Amino acid sequence: MTETLGKKRLAVLGAGKMGSILLQAFLKSGLFAAENLSATVAHPERAKALSRQLNITVACDNRAAAKTADIVLLCVKPQAVKEVLQEIREEMGPGQVVISVAASVPTSYIEERLPAKVVVVRAMPNTPAMVGAGITGVCGGSCATPQHLHMACRLFETVGKTVTVDEKHMDAVTGLSASGPAFIYIVLESLAEAGVKVGLPRDLATLLAAQTTLGASRVVLETGSHPALLKDAVTTPAGCTIDGIMELEEGKLRVTLIKAVVKATQRAKELLFA
Repeated sequence: MTETLGKKRLAVLGAGKMGSILLQAFLKSGLFAAENLSATVAHPERAKALSRQLNITVACDNRAAAKTADIVLLCVKPQAVKEVLQEIREEMGPGQVVISVAASVPTSYIEERLPAKVVVVRAMPNTPAMVGAGITGVCGGSCATPQHLHMACRLFETVGKTVTVDEKHMDAVTGLSASGPAFIYIVLESLAEAGVKVGLPRDLATLLAAQTTLGASRVVLETGSHPALLKDAVTTPAGCTIDGIMELEEGKLRVTLIKAVVKATQRAKELLFA
């Protein structure tokens, strides 16, 4: 698969934060040669700067970039998807693959605005991709085969893990894993503030909170144990942890986090038409 991808040409339309992260990962991993990558941005000065930084072709013409690409990675905001699809429609044809990371935009919406037999895949990465620790949900449109999904997963595996899901779950993926880092940062910041409250220097408190969060997550991923069982293993009878848990329960942290994900998921369903 890596060898096959290496021969394909990929264009990132809308090389903002996520598009740039992905381009750097593709180059660093050797998944694509620089001459087979191109990108577009809205402003010429940004195009020049990004081209110098990555040593690839960067321009402002979505049509030209799409015309010569085997894979088009659509990295624009949901509200801009319709306009970009109108731009590139005449340049697209059978055999090309469009992978969209635009939240809230169904594969059917994209398929309706492109010629028949253009393969559409939808993906939702998250920002920890910038350090190779992302998680990306992937689903396929009506023409996508398992091979297309495997190809899309291979792209996003350069920035972390991937999961293949039914499209009906993509808004939930957005609400949980795409919005989730912000919720975790609030928890982490709160833990660090608590450390300061009980006398720790701020930099030390932040380090302890961040590494504790990272370590707990790795234990879940590497052991496969249910978080509740892992929590119980830390919670000794009449110890200090159970007192802390009681405070969390009284503060309704659990239900507040659940409601945050539910609210973010609901919002993800609306972005296209916002």
